[in-house]
Amino acid sequence: MLSYLHGFHAGNHADVLKHAVLALLLDALLVKPKSLVFLDSHAGSGVYDLTSKQARKTNESANGIGRLWARQESFPELARYFDAIAALNPDGGYARYPGSPQLARHCLRADDRLILMELHKAEVQTLRHALGGDPRVNIHHRDGFEGLTALLPPKPPRGLVLIDPPYEVKTDVDRVANCLAAAHARWPAGSYAIWYPRLGVQRDQAARLMRKLSREIPEFLIAELAVRPQTDDFGMHGSGMAIVNPPWRFEERLGTLLPRLADVLALEPIQSGSTTGWRLEWRRRPA
Repeated sequence: MLSYLHGFHAGNHADVLKHAVLALLLDALLVKPKSLVFLDSHAGSGVYDLTSKQARKTNESANGIGRLWARQESFPELARYFDAIAALNPDGGYARYPGSPQLARHCLRADDRLILMELHKAEVQTLRHALGGDPRVNIHHRDGFEGLTALLPPKPPRGLVLIDPPYEVKTDVDRVANCLAAAHARWPAGSYAIWYPRLGVQRDQAARLMRKLSREIPEFLIAELAVRPQTDDFGMHGSGMAIVNPPWRFEERLGTLLPRLADVLALEPIQSGSTTGWRLEWRRRPA
């Protein structure tokens, strides 16, 4: 299926979590002078217009980047994220919003590389228009699950992989776990960030995904954020990131970010006496 278009959801609370974590990961990796590579399995169109018909139909960005943008001064650790948005909006605001490829492109240095995969024909054309002129960027019109393992290990042999499919079909959970297992086997030294949605009780597959990842990967860090309580409906009440080989002491950085980010993005109380919900923990393969 290729019906999913991220433009309807760009800049929402799930994007904010994903891009905040991505910015922190890149920030930590860029401390060392050695060049690195960023690989994105489901790159999308690269840049999104939050004033477009798609974005205005859902207006999800108002409760995502719209809330965070007004509180930038409270999040100095997300300076790279805010700078990437500002670079697209020289007249101010956040109407043009960077997807993960554009965020990484803004952060990376002249000798770093980006390898981007996107299967949707219209999206990859837009991606090429937005980022194709950059000599650091290689864009592949292909299935990211298949393409990722085929392109590993990369050169330079240091960097970060983002795996963030839309999960529009049930088999995406299996494909994510299988893809990560194959990629990690080919490139065990790489860092990996896997985004996943948290849906209503009847549709949520996060626990199943975590079980599958635990069978394939010795250990990984989980960071989750919820903006309202989980219910029986289909809606996405939160999202998470599973991070393999995070930089040293990265969980400490997330531990200071997540509660503040959750407070800003909360739509409804989740627990008595609490405005929101967040989770940060290590998952390790059973002995």
